Amino acid sequence: MKINAQHAPKPVGLYPHARRVGNLLFLSGVGPRVAGSDATDSMVPGLVLDKNGNFLEFDFEAQCRSVFDNVRLILEASGSSWDELVDVTVFLTNMKRDFHTYNKLYAEYFASNQPCRTTVEINSLPTPICIELKCIATIKD
Repeated sequence: MKINAQHAPKPVGLYPHARRVGNLLFLSGVGPRVAGSDATDSMVPGLVLDKNGNFLEFDFEAQCRSVFDNVRLILEASGSSWDELVDVTVFLTNMKRDFHTYNKLYAEYFASNQPCRTTVEINSLPTPICIELKCIATIKD
């Protein structure tokens, strides 16, 4: 079953926010765009770009918190919850610059629930963001 969360940022392409298979919930990649925005919006917390796409303002912590909030929105709209996350893959565009901040915030948000985790550095993401999460959760019936 495909799931689209009404209050989460709209997907960048033709895919659902999540897909339920049995009691598992697979989330598509989730970025930090402001909930309710679409792929053409540049509404990314902590990010202001000039007309050429160069950073004028950059706050990676704000992007991390927004990604976590967006994941939570999708989980709850899908009948799951933060505590039901079992696996998290994070994509960072700059591991050296951003991993320490990400790791610190991850420990804050996942203090009680500790899913499996993989962190990967990639060259870029489809929009001007620096972090994206891919998650798997369970759904209790």
